[in-house]
Amino acid sequence: MQTYIRWMDAVSRWFGALAAWALFAACLISAGNAVLRYAFSIGSNAWLEVQWYLFGIAVFAGAPMLLMLNEHVRVDVLYGGRSPRTKAWIDVLGILLVLLPLCGIVVWLSWPFVVESFLQQEHSPSAGGLIRWPIKAAMPLGFGLLALQGVAELLRRIDFLRGRTELDIHYERPLQ
Repeated sequence: MQTYIRWMDAVSRWFGALAAWALFAACLISAGNAVLRYAFSIGSNAWLEVQWYLFGIAVFAGAPMLLMLNEHVRVDVLYGGRSPRTKAWIDVLGILLVLLPLCGIVVWLSWPFVVESFLQQEHSPSAGGLIRWPIKAAMPLGFGLLALQGVAELLRRIDFLRGRTELDIHYERPLQ
């Protein structure tokens, strides 16, 4: 169990780093596009699409790391101010009843769109647009990775509830 948790945490960290670099690249490309468009009246649909491809990759690749770091969205009414054991039970139920089924459904329903896009070599309808299947593949891949990290978090909570390990279930209420 601990081996899987450590392995999945390492995978999530790697994809989290990929997400950070994808956001950085998207920002640079966005700035470059703005300079070229407003200073020289030069534009490219491909570069605009690269921006949103990179942003999509950042979202889907970064989600497992956010779950691992316990930085994902929560419902304060249910979670805030509870004991660590109660928080662990809320997490277990949330992972089993919401996260894993949702991830499974999204992977199951999105995969045929990726395959169809790949087989058709679908391109953007914009002039100079990019092929679509790589960004479409980010959705089932991202939700699959999120599910795998969800299993690691479930195992981590079970270990904590059995008294085998300590668990840092810190939660900072968002500023409002």
